[in-house]
Amino acid sequence: MTLDENRAIARRFIDEVFVRGDERAVDELAAPDFTPHSWGSVPPGREALKAAMKRVSAGLSDASMTIEDVVAEGDRVAVRLTSSAVQSGPFMGLPASRKRYSIPEIHIFRIRDGRVVEHWREMDALGLMGQLGGSPGAPEGHGRG
Repeated sequence: MTLDENRAIARRFIDEVFVRGDERAVDELAAPDFTPHSWGSVPPGREALKAAMKRVSAGLSDASMTIEDVVAEGDRVAVRLTSSAVQSGPFMGLPASRKRYSIPEIHIFRIRDGRVVEHWREMDALGLMGQLGGSPGAPEGHGRG
């Protein structure tokens, strides 16, 4: 795969899997042994990814991810983005707040044969909790920008 093809796969994964929650895209874009490294106790595999997507979509609505930068080298693609959604149901141990959050995130994808094999994510969890009301010490707007 070329670096441009890998960048395109990462962009599609963000849009079709993370934002739209399209299970068909999981089958097309994720390798059978897809391994998430930063999602807590989510085991490897496509079905575990689909289950995680359902849990997230039950708690969030009106989601968007605005890509700021995409950097590719070898079989890795790094994406810096701004993630935003409304917490419309229980999410990360918090009851529905109906609040919108906006936080920076960095995603790293390892791609093999045109499919995502591994994924890592770093996000502003303190900013997220502060915006949703889950962390009294965090200012309301922390993490935006």
